[in-house]
Amino acid sequence: MKLIKKLNYKKILSLFMKQNGSPLYNAKGVAVGVFCGCFPFFGFQTLLGLFLARIVKGNFFLAAIGTWISNPFTYVPLYFFNYKVGSFLLKISPDIIFDKTLKIEELWEQGSVFSLRLILGSVLVGSLLSFISGVIVFLLYKRKVKKSIF
Repeated sequence: MKLIKKLNYKKILSLFMKQNGSPLYNAKGVAVGVFCGCFPFFGFQTLLGLFLARIVKGNFFLAAIGTWISNPFTYVPLYFFNYKVGSFLLKISPDIIFDKTLKIEELWEQGSVFSLRLILGSVLVGSLLSFISGVIVFLLYKRKVKKSIF
């Protein structure tokens, strides 16, 4: 609880809203960051988000912030959900990989199947969440621009 109290959400939100650039520029940054944050590339999500933000010409700061969708509190639920979505798309039971009688050798053999499910689910979930977050951020910044004009 002390950690949560130390985090000043108002400061983070004000930094978020003080970003310069068009609503589209800022929305692309967040969307790319959220997309990259949905992948289990620990330590590389931010770098990948910055790289993609450069390609799509989005806000770098917001791309880095967007990758925070995955953090120590959300890793397990997010990636488990991505795995389940990938299994559903491949029409394979998601419980096969979690067989309690599985030996280490068999687990290595199933690693590619597990990875495929997780990455496929991450692409779909990341695409959906990045679209939703991009639209929300676009509308927030559009509203901010309207208020500053009047």
